[in-house]
Amino acid sequence: MQSIKDIQADIIDEFSMFEDWEDRYQYMIDLGKTLPLINEQYKTDENIIKGCQSKVWVHAEIENSNVVFTADSDAIITKGIIAILIRVFSNQSPTAILEANTDFIDEIGLKEHLSATRANGLVSMIKQIKMYAIAYQAQLN
Repeated sequence: MQSIKDIQADIIDEFSMFEDWEDRYQYMIDLGKTLPLINEQYKTDENIIKGCQSKVWVHAEIENSNVVFTADSDAIITKGIIAILIRVFSNQSPTAILEANTDFIDEIGLKEHLSATRANGLVSMIKQIKMYAIAYQAQLN
């Protein structure tokens, strides 16, 4: 299993292949199509990310001491954003998730190319992922 740092480095490399932000947005949309989709039964209010302009659902389960995330969104760009986060944090230990930094988001230029509401939504998604990690870490200890 790849470490969070290695996955982040891969994402930085992938985004650096594109000259302009239009191509990067298209790549994010394509990534959104590969998102491990959340089971319909988890598309509930308790799994909705608060603070997002569009609807984003994130569900987490513990599998072999790692947190496995699934998600969905009703907006294509947001689906791409959560797909990137799921790729980085899914199948990682709660400790690794909590210790991980998210500097790669700045390195790929994502935050600066999002509207203020989408940037707030991104922060809310990361916060929720870390909250799941805290909950599962407590459960495992």
